[in-house]
Amino acid sequence: MGEVTPVVKVRHLKKYFMANKRFLKPSDYVKAVDDVTFDIYPGETVGLVGESGCGKSTLARSIIRIYEPSAGKVVYNGTDITHLSNAKLWQYRNKMQMIFQDPYASLDPRYTVGEIIGEPMEIYKMYDKAGREAKVQELLEQVGLKPDHISRYPHEFSGGQRQRIGIARTLALDPDFILCDEPISALDVSIQAQIINLLEKLQDERGLSYLFIAHDLTMVRHISHKIGVMYLGHLVEFGDADEVYSNPLHPYTKALLSAAPIADPNTARSVNRIKLEGEVPSPIHTPEGCPFCTRCPECRPECRITPPVMANQNGHKAACYKYV
Repeated sequence: MGEVTPVVKVRHLKKYFMANKRFLKPSDYVKAVDDVTFDIYPGETVGLVGESGCGKSTLARSIIRIYEPSAGKVVYNGTDITHLSNAKLWQYRNKMQMIFQDPYASLDPRYTVGEIIGEPMEIYKMYDKAGREAKVQELLEQVGLKPDHISRYPHEFSGGQRQRIGIARTLALDPDFILCDEPISALDVSIQAQIINLLEKLQDERGLSYLFIAHDLTMVRHISHKIGVMYLGHLVEFGDADEVYSNPLHPYTKALLSAAPIADPNTARSVNRIKLEGEVPSPIHTPEGCPFCTRCPECRPECRITPPVMANQNGHKAACYKYV
């Protein structure tokens, strides 16, 4: 049996934004994503975690080229799509789709549900009018909505139902890779599990690959096969989900997991919380060495000089000098 090829290969990807010239030098850049490398395989979910502002959403948008990468490359099913023209990228966009965070903002209130889900198929000239309508009704049933919802408008639905409409629109072009940018964070807790179960069901039925971004560490562990941890634009740890949670290698991952809320008060009192000192550095003026060195309780002198490379511990990787 041959080696399985990744659906998406991300290599040394960077995304820098020009800082405000009124207050800073023109040479100053916001380093939103800085030298990120990982793979996503067919039928696999890679979870991405990290505090707000660490670059998770920017990374996702750079992979799908909503943002143009500043450096590095993205390979989709063996094709380097990083520098393709819009005309050439067109043939790949239908296979790479995105579920957005806010189901209230991501649906056009002027369109009916049928028009929202059918528009991608119309743009790509899939089916005739009757075929598109039948496909829309089929997709609505697949995401747990009724076919007669096709003529209603987004304001007539709850947040969870709107996210299901967004998922149906994502599926309209039969993608094999979907970026899920915090798709449950704007939903009630009671609805979040339903959306996660729906995504897992669709993955089993269609063989989908996901990049799943979220703040809820428990939910990420539940849905993900592998997990990447980001800090200040850098990927600091990557490995199998259970391995990352049960045996975190990077000091930041340890602190992040220790901060996760625990429902049982007796268990919560017995947990050793790791309190990080200081503030997150500016993404414009990042530390010279390890991005975490200014807050790391295990910082060594060499950590402040040059950034550590990803060290491989039996498939579990961490960018830390302890493992180099």
